Amino acid sequence: MRNDLPEDHKPSADYRPDKAAWSSVEMLLADIKDQIVLSRNAAISLSGNTPPAFRPTPRPGIPPTASGGRRLSDEQRRALDPRLRNQPKEA
Repeated sequence: MRNDLPEDHKPSADYRPDKAAWSSVEMLLADIKDQIVLSRNAAISLSGNTPPAFRPTPRPGIPPTASGGRRLSDEQRRALDPRLRNQPKEA
């Protein structure tokens, strides 16, 4: 339904329905799918085999190659958080 629009409401040429925000139901289904894949991988591991690498279901707004290792610098944190703007800089 998200991809179907009436003729008089057709979006511009650069509209990407696959990039649109997900509903809570779609997010829940993606989480369930990921849990099923993880359970399958655990069963494969318990049987003594090597499971395939787990790749979570892509979600809107999260790049598929996102890693949690990137951290903000002190200057970036100060720019984002007004409580930190008047803090002295660390040596």
